[in-house]
Amino acid sequence: MNTLITNGKIYVEKGLFHEAMLIQDGIIVQTGSNSDFESASFENHIDLGGKTVIPGLNDSHLHLSYVGTTMRSCKLNQARSIEEIIEIGKNHLAANPDTAALYGRGWNQDYFVTGEKRMINRHDLDQISTDIPIVFVRVCGHMATGNSKAIEILGVDENTAVEGGVIQLGDDEHPDGIFCESATALLDTVIPEKTDLDIEKDFLTAADYAISMGLTSVQSCDIQNVDAQRIFNVIRNIYSDSKTRLRFSHQFNFQDISGLEDYINTELNSDGYDEKFLSRGALKLFIDGSLGARTAFMLSDYHDEPGTRGVSVLSQEQLDDILSLASQHNIRVVTHAIGDGAVEMLINAYEKQMNGGENTLRHGIVHCQITSAQQLERIAALKIPVLYQPIFLDYDIQIVEDRVGEHLASTSYAFNTLYQLGTPVSFGTDSPVEDLNPWENLYCAVTRQRLDGTPEGGFCPEERMDISDAIDCYTTGSAFNEFREDFKGRLMAGYAADLAVLDRDIFEIEPAHIKDVRVDMTMINGEVVYTRQ
Repeated sequence: MNTLITNGKIYVEKGLFHEAMLIQDGIIVQTGSNSDFESASFENHIDLGGKTVIPGLNDSHLHLSYVGTTMRSCKLNQARSIEEIIEIGKNHLAANPDTAALYGRGWNQDYFVTGEKRMINRHDLDQISTDIPIVFVRVCGHMATGNSKAIEILGVDENTAVEGGVIQLGDDEHPDGIFCESATALLDTVIPEKTDLDIEKDFLTAADYAISMGLTSVQSCDIQNVDAQRIFNVIRNIYSDSKTRLRFSHQFNFQDISGLEDYINTELNSDGYDEKFLSRGALKLFIDGSLGARTAFMLSDYHDEPGTRGVSVLSQEQLDDILSLASQHNIRVVTHAIGDGAVEMLINAYEKQMNGGENTLRHGIVHCQITSAQQLERIAALKIPVLYQPIFLDYDIQIVEDRVGEHLASTSYAFNTLYQLGTPVSFGTDSPVEDLNPWENLYCAVTRQRLDGTPEGGFCPEERMDISDAIDCYTTGSAFNEFREDFKGRLMAGYAADLAVLDRDIFEIEPAHIKDVRVDMTMINGEVVYTRQ
């Protein structure tokens, strides 16, 4: 089908806008002024009435299925006290009396404004119920709390050890219900296993939400060692049955050689990937935890907790071995690294895998939050793609100087520095750690402020980005990670007709209002897949 779009402000590239475009069979064949298309042949016409159009956004790192799980479970993001968490849990059980196990996600002790400002523990969750297991995951996903029933089911005690993880003990020297890093996987086992239909519902619920926000592509980590093949199959079936048009690229997580070997011998060579709507994607590793939980791995002690340097869940040797195997099989790797210690490990590991100094597989760093000036220079020189989440500033502005000191904080979250140095920079949200709302994400990149507008002038204002550059990071920058920068991410001839029509001109509004932008229409492959009512 031929579709003609006219009377728009169509973003082509920085400083260049066109009025109209012609789309044929999902591909843009021409852009230009309205008058350029007076004699064009088309079957469908969309008059934008002057609205602004940008390329469809591409979240370079999130967890789509978990977004759906969060949307369909006990929501804790807005809780502002331990008492409120308890109330949310009780209300959920009252509304769902047949619940066999209660799962929730999103609590953050740093947002508590009344009562104690601490991590929730099993005693708190026991006030909700001691009859069924309860697992409430912290917003970062690197810490979770279980109630006494969950601990009983697991059979853990003060002697239980988990490689790469921590089971915290309370004042009584028994587990207090708080599980960190790799230990959180134990708590997952007390929640009843999802059916294939449950997984599909989670996936599609989140996909619909993403499309409504102007996302046309996502790069998503939904696969871990546990139940990996089943989830691969569910996602492949979703796309073989065309149940969503959202373009999807895997970021599958295997933290050991055996898991990666199984993938190489099975899924890597399976059918069902067209690399346009469903892509094999990248191996996703993680080295450390989160800044908020002080589990991000640092080169020096935390400024606000001497003697603590966070958690390294992989040794340098383990990291090198996994990267070597992945590189041998031409598998791209993207790795969670938040602390400067984790970033240092990763730069060193990637450099060993580079062919003649070239990062030919585009191995990338996810998060890359705490960095020194020297590390930024190395990342840029080695052309290591960085998958940033500007929205993290909304929370981290409050804590980063306390955690790492003013000097190191000043060279962290360095979106603009790396972008101006020519580093491939892309944007994502790590949702459900944060909402997948791209407009709040772009707002943080441009203003360097929290969503409430503080601090005045922005945190490290030299790192504020131009809105066009920020959109490019979210579109062609993200496409670069997938080796698809010549296929999507631009509204030019030869590119996929993936786009978002906005309710206001994002290039002209005050930066403070970027977070309020909404999408009037989303198009994927030339097909209108969302219209705001």
